[in-house]
Amino acid sequence: MSKDKKKESNQKQELSEWQKRNQEYLKKKAEEEAALAEEKEKEKQARKEANSKLLEESKKSSSESDEEASSPSKEPSEKEEKSQKDDQKVKEEKEKKKKEKPEKPAKPKIAPVHIWRAVSILVPSVLVLLLSVYLLTPLSTIKNIEVKGNSNTQADDIKQASGIQDSDYTLALLLDKETYAERIKSNHWIESAKINYQFPTNFTIEVKEFDIVGYYVSGEEHYPILSSGTVESTPVDRLNLPETYLTVTFNDEQQVKELITGLSTISEDIKSQIQKIELAPSKATADLLKITMLDTDEILVPLSELSKKLPYYSKIKPQLSEPSVVDMEAGVYSYTIADKLIEEAEEKAKQEAKEAEKKKQEEEKKKQEEQGNQSQTSQQSQSR
Repeated sequence: MSKDKKKESNQKQELSEWQKRNQEYLKKKAEEEAALAEEKEKEKQARKEANSKLLEESKKSSSESDEEASSPSKEPSEKEEKSQKDDQKVKEEKEKKKKEKPEKPAKPKIAPVHIWRAVSILVPSVLVLLLSVYLLTPLSTIKNIEVKGNSNTQADDIKQASGIQDSDYTLALLLDKETYAERIKSNHWIESAKINYQFPTNFTIEVKEFDIVGYYVSGEEHYPILSSGTVESTPVDRLNLPETYLTVTFNDEQQVKELITGLSTISEDIKSQIQKIELAPSKATADLLKITMLDTDEILVPLSELSKKLPYYSKIKPQLSEPSVVDMEAGVYSYTIADKLIEEAEEKAKQEAKEAEKKKQEEEKKKQEEQGNQSQTSQQSQSR
């Protein structure tokens, strides 16, 4: 017996707090069930007693009704008193039963810490599961892409430059929009690009193209020169050319970029008057430009000093009464085109006179050489 008691004591000691609480809860529950069963039994008995009383009362009432018929003034008040007393007893018994009912023990509440721990694990797990299912479905690659702001480039060329593939995940495009937008700038027409997103799968590529500053002219072909300094390799249809435009007769990449950089600092008033720009190198200046204006004025200015010297034309122009040449090669001075033509004619005449004199000298030299050769041949024949 002592061994069994020891085992039971050890088992009790080994029980955890939760097990102890559970046992207490089970005991309480058993006691509650026993109390409920007793109450039900008491209620049954009370109902039986009440029924038996009602039967007795009905029998008494029937017998008394017979008596009342013979003597109506006999004890009517005693029956009423008995029925009222019985009703009061039944009510008192019911009130006692209600008071005797034990209150149900409150269930132990779960600590908020455990709830938050469960939520912190379940919510991320559910999100990861939903994301995995989404990525496995064809819905993850659906993209509706629209291009805006392009006038000289095709939408397909812009999409191709962006590197966006039909197989790319929509989520990847959404998270890495800046990288795809930066790729679009590899197209030499695009100055800037931006990708906007609209729920659920709509993307809009907004681009800004470089302006066309002028046209490089080769024969009858016109190639656009962009504000970036790039010369487009595809010529423009002459029907699509504007009414007035700037033409350039050289297409050296470095010189064109330097020209565009210089013109970017010039006022629109002067730029709008330029008709043609060509190289006119002199002995002193290899990068000398000849700029022909719409009113036939000509400006000579070094390419390296374009942004510095060309703005002076706006101050000189009011002083010019007829088409003139504004020479900015060394200093800044002007002379009329008529004077230039006279000067060019004089220079041409001088050049022609020099060439004629040179030819004359060469002819005389040839004659002298021929005469010398003839004299040599005659001397050789006489010696023989």
